[in-house]
Amino acid sequence: MQEYDFNLNVFPSSREASLVVAKEIADALSLRSSENSSLVLGLATGSTPVLVYEELVRLHLREHLSFKKAKCFNLDEYLGLEATHPESYQEFMKRNLFSKVDILPENAVVPNGKVPYDEIPAYCENYEAKIKDCGGIDIQVLGIGRSGHIGFNEPGSSVDSSTRLVALDDVTRKDAANDFGGINDVPTHAITMGVGTILAARKIYLLVWGKAKAAILADALQGPIDESVPASFIRNHPDVSIFIDEAAGQMLVGR
Repeated sequence: MQEYDFNLNVFPSSREASLVVAKEIADALSLRSSENSSLVLGLATGSTPVLVYEELVRLHLREHLSFKKAKCFNLDEYLGLEATHPESYQEFMKRNLFSKVDILPENAVVPNGKVPYDEIPAYCENYEAKIKDCGGIDIQVLGIGRSGHIGFNEPGSSVDSSTRLVALDDVTRKDAANDFGGINDVPTHAITMGVGTILAARKIYLLVWGKAKAAILADALQGPIDESVPASFIRNHPDVSIFIDEAAGQMLVGR
């Protein structure tokens, strides 16, 4: 196998990979709890991290993993969606993790998609300030979109970008169309952490599953590191671990 500058972990299935990621997060959380300090998590949505969250819930229920010392900041949220909308990321996180563990409500932070338009810049600055006030993100969980986005940092996003309002790529909106019952109901904009915000995390886990992500994964890991594929920027991070299944890795050269 080709040698990479990052930690690439290939598993037969997404479930096997997700169990390992969940265990590493749980171990870090337990260690911080034993030290009576907080672990700051950057969390992702979509189908990619669902099995990780499922395992974390199991560890909470069956093995007494506590989230009382966790502080969570989500990557993004669709602009215009109420928190209770079934496709909002606030609802996603509540459904898949937050309502099933003992995290304190004030420590489960998801961007607000209903911020008045003229208040968005100040809101985004405040979101960055909240992360910094907690000491920064310890572990950032990421997926990758077929456009190459991380969070909702679409092609053209700069490496030093911060939390902000973004327009969603057509590929991203088409991929979400089934969830919304058609492309016309998919929001056109979102609030997202920036690439710079993500890269400031101490540890990054990138999770990629399935053959539909194989081409963009190869571009991100073996193509140029530039704004055309924002996910490529993580290759310059000092502590990134990439977890993929066999299907996602089928276009990587050297495998």
